[in-house]
Amino acid sequence: MITENPFVFGKAAEGAYFTDRVEDSKRLAANLTHGINTVLISPRRWGKTSLVKKVISETASEDVMFVFVDVFQCKSEYDFFKNIANEIIKQTSTKIDEWIEMAKNFLSNISPKFSFGSDPLNDFSISFEWNQNPGTAESILALPEKLAVKKNKRIVICLDEFQQIADFDDSVSFQKQLRTAWQHQQNVTYCMFGSKKHLMELIFNDKSMPFYKFGDMMFLNKIPTENWVKYICHQFHITGKTIDEDMATMICDLTDNLSSYVQHLSWIVWYKTDKVATSRIINDALNDILEQNKVFFQREVEQLTELQLNFLKALAHGVTSGFSRKEVIKKYRLESSANIQSVKRSLLKKDLIYLDGTSIVFDDPLMKIWITKEM
Repeated sequence: MITENPFVFGKAAEGAYFTDRVEDSKRLAANLTHGINTVLISPRRWGKTSLVKKVISETASEDVMFVFVDVFQCKSEYDFFKNIANEIIKQTSTKIDEWIEMAKNFLSNISPKFSFGSDPLNDFSISFEWNQNPGTAESILALPEKLAVKKNKRIVICLDEFQQIADFDDSVSFQKQLRTAWQHQQNVTYCMFGSKKHLMELIFNDKSMPFYKFGDMMFLNKIPTENWVKYICHQFHITGKTIDEDMATMICDLTDNLSSYVQHLSWIVWYKTDKVATSRIINDALNDILEQNKVFFQREVEQLTELQLNFLKALAHGVTSGFSRKEVIKKYRLESSANIQSVKRSLLKKDLIYLDGTSIVFDDPLMKIWITKEM
């Protein structure tokens, strides 16, 4: 009998794979079920999507319906409206005839097209032809409120990778259009989150932007080491293997407690362990992950200027503040203190670093390790 690996990576952690976030889960669930729009902000790989999906699975009821929309592939307003209309209709009903009825009744400006797979009761999709007239967008934006009223339920729209809208043509006007429609809806709640922290903060924290103070801002913290250690040890134990607290802590230290990396490294360590996990196994597993990510790290580095790369080298070797000191500038060839601020801003925009109080931190702890090994 093959025992299934008790860790998960590459997708949202759900069910037994999810750990901690108890208070975050309670706060988010309370917000969404009581009509408080919410924005989740944190660096990449901290577990935002897993948290939202956990809350959805535990909170959906006869009175509350959730719609999960991934905005990542949307490159234009047209893509966004088509995607959100598609997902709202698909996820708020289960029968084909209901889909067709809703599309015709609530989207009079759009001609819906339905396609069916081998199992028409479960395998079918909906697409739309875009009729270019002023009422089209308004009809789609009003759709969730109309459905909520008709079904006598609260509908919660969860928008993953929401920062993509910042790249749309005339994005500010588009954001104004969304906020104008959404802020007046009484039976719909919105939850927005994304993987590019600087863009999310630009959209929601800048006083000049339409979505400023749109809802409750939740800044996620990392899951503490003690919680991860307990989880890792437990997952090994229930599958007949052993890892002690020191080895589990080593996994946390190497990954800087980033949820996706903790899961990924633990997955490989578990796979390589016959009975008892050791530091040698963990280091072998780390090298595997570094090799898997090598091409991505190389691509990131190739797009950097020499000054930007030198800044990251300094950061990787333990300099987290005081970059303008003469000895730091000389050792890492940063040229002059005048360059430091512009280099830092550019790396923040690229989401390669983030600020933790007065310290500068690598967004990706494994890229940090790779730089120290390869450069």
